[in-house]
Amino acid sequence: MDYKPLFTFSDSWDYLDQFRPDKVKGEWPTFPEIFHITAERYPNKKGFVAHHKDHEEAYTFSEMEEHVHRISQHFLMKGVKKGDRIVITGKNSPRWGLAYLATVEIGAVAVPIDYQLDVPTMTRLIEFAEAEFLFIDSEKYDQIDKKKAKVKEIVALESSKPNYIMDLAFKKEKEFEAPVYTDLMGILYTSGTTGNEKGVMLTHENFMSDAIQATHPAYLGPDEDDIWYALLPLHHSYCFTSVFIESILNCGTCIFAATLSVSAMMKDLHDGGVTIISGIPLLYNKILKGLMKQVRSKGLAVHLYIGMMMRFSGFCKRVLGLNVGRALFKTLLTKANLVNVKFLICGAGPLAPETFRRYQELGLDFVQGYGMTETAPISTLNPKDHFKLKSVGKVFPLVDMKILNPDDDGIGEIALKGNICCQGYFKNEEATKELFTEDCYLKTGDMGYLDKENYLYLTGRAKSLIVTEGGKNVFPEEIEDHFQLFPQIEQIMIRGYIMDEATRSEGIEMVVFPSEEHYRTLGMFDDEKIKHDIVHAVKEVNRELLAYKRISRIRIVEEALAMTTTQKIKRPAVEQWLKTIEDKSFSL
Repeated sequence: MDYKPLFTFSDSWDYLDQFRPDKVKGEWPTFPEIFHITAERYPNKKGFVAHHKDHEEAYTFSEMEEHVHRISQHFLMKGVKKGDRIVITGKNSPRWGLAYLATVEIGAVAVPIDYQLDVPTMTRLIEFAEAEFLFIDSEKYDQIDKKKAKVKEIVALESSKPNYIMDLAFKKEKEFEAPVYTDLMGILYTSGTTGNEKGVMLTHENFMSDAIQATHPAYLGPDEDDIWYALLPLHHSYCFTSVFIESILNCGTCIFAATLSVSAMMKDLHDGGVTIISGIPLLYNKILKGLMKQVRSKGLAVHLYIGMMMRFSGFCKRVLGLNVGRALFKTLLTKANLVNVKFLICGAGPLAPETFRRYQELGLDFVQGYGMTETAPISTLNPKDHFKLKSVGKVFPLVDMKILNPDDDGIGEIALKGNICCQGYFKNEEATKELFTEDCYLKTGDMGYLDKENYLYLTGRAKSLIVTEGGKNVFPEEIEDHFQLFPQIEQIMIRGYIMDEATRSEGIEMVVFPSEEHYRTLGMFDDEKIKHDIVHAVKEVNRELLAYKRISRIRIVEEALAMTTTQKIKRPAVEQWLKTIEDKSFSL
């Protein structure tokens, strides 16, 4: 059958009708249904690719189907039933992807776990999931005690260990009950920055409705020629949905990056011809700093000329709707291996508007979004042709978002309702109840406001709110954003400190871990000079801030701050750590 193009559809999602009732059984497709539709359309196209030092590991969609069938039949032979949990933990790889697809193929529930966790924590999470199977990388294969984890079988994701995933076999075909769109597809552990893991229960409907809305032409509009880059860890919902699911949904190719190394990324971009990247603010800030460093190295005249042309390019794109940046900066983009990139997608944390603006000026479509694991995870995206620099995007068409208890400026807690909202937390009724309002809106814990066009603006996390002496509310993230492009600062955390015990009013303190690489490049190793340089940066930012938001105390630390795998500061963990070390803070 000749199908219509996937994404020339209206907000009614009528394009799905061409696959009903044979290929799509329900209101929303399941992930296996989408996978098999893509494999039927493009059987000989590479779906999964990884670049190793001496070879390319690649699988066509037809080969992927064969492996998924073999692995899932092995599950059935071992007694796995619909609804059973299977844990997957390891570096990004095609085999990670095959393990996931095989799990959901037969209606089992995938439980991805951060492979960087310590063994006791990993074992505890596996046991809590009551998993039947465990897929794991070689470095921790021998460290997991099968009895303690209470799993029936441990399967290696790498060939250096026994029971390798690609060697699994089955004796005979076994029938199974396919999942439906309302079935649970995955349990994703999230600690965010709180340190207390919860297992978020997400259905096929949650993931697929989210991915399909994100792919609407008004937001991204990708096609089958796109090559997606799985750079961030796939156990995290952001990369999982925005790359892993999207690449299969759009009949594209997914390139797996095993590490977050910038040098490895540059090689993948060059060798793989990547067109779509999903990244985090830290990554994009590093790339941008590298680009600007190249420009500055050419001398003052070139630096000023490039700056002027970037402003011109930005004007053309913003006002005239013309993208002249790609032509103007082709040489620069080619050297950075970004010349083939169509979209840079940013999530998992706030991005400085200045970073957003500069990428747009360079001719790259930079798409910023907002979401959380509990919403599969994307709920807003900045349309590529109608973006707003200070916004995290327009609310998805099938999402009902509102602001709870808004103040005079319209700022309050963000809450939403829709197909993307999770079922709650696994084996945690109390936390599930706290997650939703009485009228079933999911409370995000984030503060922000909506404009008249339904674009969302973030102001910070409700739990990290600082109340100043004058009774003003300050969100740390608002201030932290100003430091994203300062090369001398590796990590920063803004927090409140008690200025007046009687009134319990708070001042604003900056905890900073300086960039060792930056000061090593400058040959600056004197602590006092580094301190003076940090103070200079803070004073520069303070001049941009309203008086009640200005930093009044600085604390420079000698060790890196604890972070999540998506490079967000673990605030509670850092707060506890700061209590155990010498306080060398000083006032401005």
